[in-house]
Amino acid sequence: MNNREACIVLNMLSGIGYAKYKALVTEFDEPSRVFSVVKSDLTRIKGISDTIADKILNYKELVDLDNELLRAERGGVQILTLADEEYPEELRNIYDPPLCLYVRGKLPAFKRNAVAIVGSRKMSMYGERMTKAFAQDAVNQGFIVVSGLAFGVDYAAHKAVVDSDGITVAVLGGGLTQIHPREHIPLAREIIQKGGAVISEFPMDFPVSRTSFPRRNRIVSALSDAVIVIEAGLDSGALITANVALEQGKEVFAVPGNADNPQARGCHKLIRESSASLAENFSQVLEVLDGGLFHEIEFAEEPLQTFQAESCLSEDEKIIVELLQNGEKTMDDLAIETNMESGKLLGTLMKLEMKFVILKNPDRSYRLR
Repeated sequence: MNNREACIVLNMLSGIGYAKYKALVTEFDEPSRVFSVVKSDLTRIKGISDTIADKILNYKELVDLDNELLRAERGGVQILTLADEEYPEELRNIYDPPLCLYVRGKLPAFKRNAVAIVGSRKMSMYGERMTKAFAQDAVNQGFIVVSGLAFGVDYAAHKAVVDSDGITVAVLGGGLTQIHPREHIPLAREIIQKGGAVISEFPMDFPVSRTSFPRRNRIVSALSDAVIVIEAGLDSGALITANVALEQGKEVFAVPGNADNPQARGCHKLIRESSASLAENFSQVLEVLDGGLFHEIEFAEEPLQTFQAESCLSEDEKIIVELLQNGEKTMDDLAIETNMESGKLLGTLMKLEMKFVILKNPDRSYRLR
């Protein structure tokens, strides 16, 4: 097994994300060597449990590498891994890069010429109008548009780009044979036919789930120079994408909406907290990007009001709060101790920051307020 194949196998084994991959490669130098050691060599590594070690050593019983490679080849899918030189640097340089990137179509060169357009699945007529305007203007200015192929704003953005003969990239929340919603398969074909790409970090048949969707957000923002949010609820995936973008040092823009529209509250929150620049049109996006006015966002040092019995927290948020009661922890620490997938973990941390429960330190560790 070569290093490329090793990355694909590790990516197909559940419970192994970048944190564990990094720990393994640090110990054994190359991904391929992971499969030629004994169990005790694996379990002495922090984060590698008996269960994970057994999965690695018995991978042939759990995944079919030959079939995965054959299906990808037959489907015209290129698999890029961390062991490949062709792997996009925009992803390699983020905190938790995907081990693999499955690409159908042509992945464009991202050279400060891409924007993400994201927003609510419950798009209003106003939201649709603004999405089309931003997407068409982005194409006219030579930009690639990245989004998630979901209902609402995602669909409208991709469709406006292909109708304008532009290039767009759709990042999926499942494998390339599991396009969701199924109604968007024709649009996925159009994207590819027009010179764009449909991509995923997941194996070919990986099913879409509520936990897999948030993971794609970091890829959407990483491939983009800026993220434009058009209609987003306070607990929406689009808002998580915006916060991930800020984490990655990207510029974020929010389009203002009607004050009585629940789907505008996320955008208004970003603007009110100065996390995003207000954008009424794409020209205002260009003004900031051309001026190089990228900035880092620090969450307001507002005192956390009486924290009432953790009733406002999800189970995942409670787990993190309990761990942080023992002291500061890095994201790697939390990934290992919670066993959460990186995308889910990052989204949970973002929500806790927005609730003023935790703070991120300059060294990227986290602590309770």
